[in-house]
Amino acid sequence: MSLASTQFRLASIPLALMLAYGSSAMAQQTTTEAETKPKQAVPAPVKATTPAAPVAVQKVEISGAKGYDERRQDTASKIVVTQEDIVRYGDTNIGDVLKRLPGVTIGGVQGRGGAIRMRGLGAGYTQIMLNGEPSPPGFSLDSLSPDNIERIEVIRSATAELSTQSIAGAINIVLKKAIVTAQRELKLGGSEENGRYGGNVSLQLSDKIGKISYSISGNLLHGDFQRPSVSDEVFTNNKGVITLARQTKTESNGAFSSVGISPRVNWMLENGDILTSQSFLNANRFNSRNLSDTTTLIGERPLFLTENAKTVSDSTSLRTNLTWAHKLADSAKLDVRFGANYNKRESENNSNAQGVSQTLARSYNSASTDNGFTYGGKYTAPFVENHALVAGWDGGFSKRGEDNVRRDAIVGIGPITPYNTNENFDAKVNRVALFVQDEWNYSKALSIYAGLRWEGIDTTSKGNTYAEINNRSSVLSPILQTLYKIPGSKNDQIRFGLTRTYKAPDTGNLIPRRFLSTNNSATSPDNMGNPNLKPELAWGIDTGFEHYLSDGGILSVNFFLRRIDDFTRTSIVNDGRWVAMPTNDGLANTRGVEFDAKFPLRTLIDDAPAIDFRANLAFNSSTVNSVPGPNNRLDAQTPVSANFGMDYKLDDVPLTLGGNLSFQSAGPVRISVNQSSYGIPKRVVDVYALWKFDAKTNLRVALGNALHQDNVSSSTYTDATGSLVRTNKTPTNVAVRVNFEYKF
Repeated sequence: MSLASTQFRLASIPLALMLAYGSSAMAQQTTTEAETKPKQAVPAPVKATTPAAPVAVQKVEISGAKGYDERRQDTASKIVVTQEDIVRYGDTNIGDVLKRLPGVTIGGVQGRGGAIRMRGLGAGYTQIMLNGEPSPPGFSLDSLSPDNIERIEVIRSATAELSTQSIAGAINIVLKKAIVTAQRELKLGGSEENGRYGGNVSLQLSDKIGKISYSISGNLLHGDFQRPSVSDEVFTNNKGVITLARQTKTESNGAFSSVGISPRVNWMLENGDILTSQSFLNANRFNSRNLSDTTTLIGERPLFLTENAKTVSDSTSLRTNLTWAHKLADSAKLDVRFGANYNKRESENNSNAQGVSQTLARSYNSASTDNGFTYGGKYTAPFVENHALVAGWDGGFSKRGEDNVRRDAIVGIGPITPYNTNENFDAKVNRVALFVQDEWNYSKALSIYAGLRWEGIDTTSKGNTYAEINNRSSVLSPILQTLYKIPGSKNDQIRFGLTRTYKAPDTGNLIPRRFLSTNNSATSPDNMGNPNLKPELAWGIDTGFEHYLSDGGILSVNFFLRRIDDFTRTSIVNDGRWVAMPTNDGLANTRGVEFDAKFPLRTLIDDAPAIDFRANLAFNSSTVNSVPGPNNRLDAQTPVSANFGMDYKLDDVPLTLGGNLSFQSAGPVRISVNQSSYGIPKRVVDVYALWKFDAKTNLRVALGNALHQDNVSSSTYTDATGSLVRTNKTPTNVAVRVNFEYKF
């Protein structure tokens, strides 16, 4: 190792200790199907000089390609988190796993899941994928058990093969696949939070019979919860006098249950073709009871002083995929896939609200289905030396139907009148895409990826309360990425990417249906869709520097920039009632820098304890041109996020200890001329202990959200008459989890 490299390495270690990183696995992968790829960046063409080499590499990929470091060698920028890191803290919620990953943050209350964000951007800018395909309508990540996941891929820059609906990036969740050796693993777990208990069971079965290999993953989860919260509403007039002050206390308790199974079968045919079947079935039940009591300290009392609401919802989701991989002449390959999905949700809400002069009894029943299919394929031609050429198609169809029945029964005389509805609608979405990409290994130091993807979406909806609407859009996305390995150094390399991405309007945001709030106000408005929404289009630049350590560690820094046209924000208007509606509103720019690191302490000290450090740190900022400053940032963007974690494997006893500190800043955001929001920073500490009785038996104990910090946020509406501020405070609690793991 050169003196310059050694100096850089030692100088970088103190910086890495200051960073905060939430995932120890940094392997990178550029495929959507590990068993049947080749990837966009096929290792074989890099080294191959004869047609036979790619065939050998394909065989290695089917069994896992353990010797290949995707993050280091692939041109496309991606981080892969392994199953070991996914289950490290015994999480039962995918959001708790994702919050520790580089550049990923979770909205909402700590420990309860929420919108998944990359680069600090809110929901919709981050593409969530399941086995390389966009997650189907109606699908919830909360229905997935971490035990059923093989790996999580964090994709920083778009590729033509995957959907370019990823302005911030994409997260691909890959379910467990079949393996070549028999495995049996049973996990039993229990949890406690705020005096309420839960349990979970998961079973993994894998084996091989002749040319058929299979795996079956099943899980069962149940938990109870009790979650109080307090909301304060204060109006200050234009003279600075408080004329309204109310406080609403809410007690929420309930239970949730989930059962899921994920079978997978690989069949190696006589001619070398591979058939793969992957399915996922999940059923969920959620019930809750919310009791709200409003006290008026100053000013007029609201229409309803108390509300007692009970909700029961059931959901079922099924997704199945069939993939055929066919080998062609000259090491070419054809992959064809077809999938179908079914989602059904039924919910029933019954509430009783007591007003000053009236009592309202309301029932609201809803039933919805999201069904559809997907299709796609790709032709891979690795026979051109130093090139990996891929061309393919991708598409899908989905149909959503929903029926809603609302009935009001009012006792007393007052301003409230019954509002009875019987609404139904359906929406159809057609999506089709064509793509071509090539990775060219120009030299040992430089590789270039170029791709082009065209994607079109056609949405049609009609209902008994609105006329038929149609929304059609298409985007042409050129993509360029490069990887340059600095000459004279085996450990340093530079990445650069130029991408065209977009965010299509969510189907629900296109439907002009109105959802009424109980106590309507500027900070608690009705909600309504906008059928005229256009997609947000973005040009993006990504660049980064990576320094690899000899012991497998890494220090890296990445920069990004996005220019977003037809930015969508939520506007609030008053047409007799306050109503919120999404609308396209001009130009937005966002930028940021991300640091991440991973290294063992023995990098510094040869005889140091077996301690591994993980860290990441991200700074994000943005401006919305149509909104006056200051703080005219993208709504819900996280300015600063950080993770710092470590694992300590004791030498004398079979015990591993670890912990992670997660930080997300918030602060003020100017959403529009009249709207603003505010949030306090969130700090979360998770710790775990893993005791290995033997090679087959483990006991894992974890504490989640050990700081149990209160979650506080507020929203403000200001006009010529004054300002209305609603502040929400939600206490959180420590979650204790114990898991027993046994392989047999």
